[in-house]
Amino acid sequence: MIKVAHLVPTLHPGGPQTGLVDLAAAASAAGLELMVVALASTSDTTQVGALRRLGVPVAELGLAPWDPRAAARVARALRTRGAQLVHTHLPQADVAGAAAALRLRVPAVSTLHRIENEPADRVDRLRRTARILARQRFMSRTIAISTTQREWYRGIAGPKGDIVVVPDGVVDPGDADPETRERLRTALAIGPADALALSLEPMRRGGGHELLLDAVETVPESAPLVVALAGDGPLRPWLESRVAATEALRDRVVFLARHHDHAELLGAADLVVHTSASGAQPTTLLRAMAAGRPVVATRVGGVPEIVSAATGVLTALRPDPIGDALRSLATDPVRRERLGAAARRRFLTDFEATGWARRLRAVYEEVLPS
Repeated sequence: MIKVAHLVPTLHPGGPQTGLVDLAAAASAAGLELMVVALASTSDTTQVGALRRLGVPVAELGLAPWDPRAAARVARALRTRGAQLVHTHLPQADVAGAAAALRLRVPAVSTLHRIENEPADRVDRLRRTARILARQRFMSRTIAISTTQREWYRGIAGPKGDIVVVPDGVVDPGDADPETRERLRTALAIGPADALALSLEPMRRGGGHELLLDAVETVPESAPLVVALAGDGPLRPWLESRVAATEALRDRVVFLARHHDHAELLGAADLVVHTSASGAQPTTLLRAMAAGRPVVATRVGGVPEIVSAATGVLTALRPDPIGDALRSLATDPVRRERLGAAARRRFLTDFEATGWARRLRAVYEEVLPS
């Protein structure tokens, strides 16, 4: 077993680090022993509890952002568990993890989780340059989760440094329970002929919910489409107000309770919609494929590496094509079934969690001392 410590800024649900639960479920089969260290503590212990139920030790250090004590506290936590390697996620963890790894004389690898194309001011550019130089100097490997992300990173950092592409994975949810599906659809008043399109993105800036609502307004009233929004977030009150005030949306868009299990929701859905303006490799799309659900998604970032014409519909970042795609799939159950079956096959080949864990192990073996 390789003892790997994953270091994250926080274990609050909704961030890129949520995939650690999927990785933990597959770690043993890949010969990995995981521990997870979070720099800050969270009041929402959903993810902490899920990791501990899988037998993964979790340490929350209760530190403030960029706390100067972070490296020493992380090193102490890693030494206690005998970590052979540190795997960091997001900038705060990259800095603290690299410093802790130097203290312990163990290798460190870092996963990139975002593609940042937004305009940056001088201070942002300086910070980004500092992070790039630190990663090149102190990380044994940098992991990109899509080819698009790797090329974006090389565009800002240059070709120097070891960067490999290892797409994320998710746990196979198995077959949906028919009784749970019917119970959820009945609770949402989804008729037998209705197509339920599910959005799982957190309701925050960049999630694309405004664009999705614009698109839903273009769908003819006769189309048997219901759209369910499941992700919570700071924009939820505003989105709820817009739906309540818009006749074309009131009877077609529903907001789901915050505690719903995503696997159960996917089992109840007929398709998944993803209208974010960016994304290196959205995990929600992997979960849709795992559940055998076709996807309507915007053609951004690494999304085209997940969704193809065989598994869903890619569209421009505009309401009309998104609305057309939703209408087309809502009215064609045979096509939905065909696309969903192909998505499920692609998931099993490329994105199942055990394969992901084994690909990560191969990266770890390259950097560990022989």
